[in-house]
Amino acid sequence: MTFVLAHLSDAHIGPLPRPRNRELLGKRLTGYINWRRGRDRIHNMEVLAQLVADLRRQHPDHVAMTGDVLNIGLAAEFPFASAWLQTLGDPKDVSFVPGNHDAYVRSSLMLLQRTFAPWTGADIGGEPSYPYLRVRGDVALIGLCSGIPTAPLLASGRLGTEQRDRLEILLAETGARGLMRVVMIHHPPNRGGSSPGRGLTDARKLEAIFARYGAELVIHGHNHRHSIVYLPGPKARIPVVGVASASAIPGSERHRAAYHLYNIDKTESGWRIHGRMRGMPAGSDEIVDLGAFDVAG
Repeated sequence: MTFVLAHLSDAHIGPLPRPRNRELLGKRLTGYINWRRGRDRIHNMEVLAQLVADLRRQHPDHVAMTGDVLNIGLAAEFPFASAWLQTLGDPKDVSFVPGNHDAYVRSSLMLLQRTFAPWTGADIGGEPSYPYLRVRGDVALIGLCSGIPTAPLLASGRLGTEQRDRLEILLAETGARGLMRVVMIHHPPNRGGSSPGRGLTDARKLEAIFARYGAELVIHGHNHRHSIVYLPGPKARIPVVGVASASAIPGSERHRAAYHLYNIDKTESGWRIHGRMRGMPAGSDEIVDLGAFDVAG
């Protein structure tokens, strides 16, 4: 039976609540200035609402949201983020991983864990932690947290030793069970996947894990554009697919607001993954099919 997975990212919910003066210290100040100087005009909430409505009409079996719901980690942003995630579906049918804007400053981290707990809980109980595992049918959804607080003007990410060690265990166990392993992360997992100061600092070590244990699909956001690259795995290439921002309206065809739909089928020879991109092309006010793509390893 076909499993349908929807993937969206980088919603950057607005409008940004008015911050208190004491909240505009360090990195938040530069982020707020950038928002007021143009980011608020890039991310269109009406377009985002249309995209989510279209996604819901596709009736996916699961939705993956790979981060950057927030902008500068203000306490007042978190209730809006939670309310928006609820529009995607029941938390058991929606998985979330944080981006750098969700973990913008250290004071945001406790709110981040508490607010997004319903969408990051593993199937086996306990406190939310990363990586987490959710199994839906024959599909293993593995969520990683690459969002970390960084210095002003940086947007890099990191997993760290503990996450990487646990990821090895999860990939090995789910692979031994014959599950289709989908790894969700905000930052591109490959070296050179983002411009300097924006990439995953331990990408080389993550690539080595994938080379040893494999994965059937890795999905990410962060770059605000559709992209496909492949990493070496133990038996086959691993497709790594980036998605455009779910709310961005300017830019080229690969950058405009869109989401991905994957039809995942188990065959005698392995897994077949067929992707479609849906979004709003220039000059249109409707969400339409923007093209299909196959991501076989």
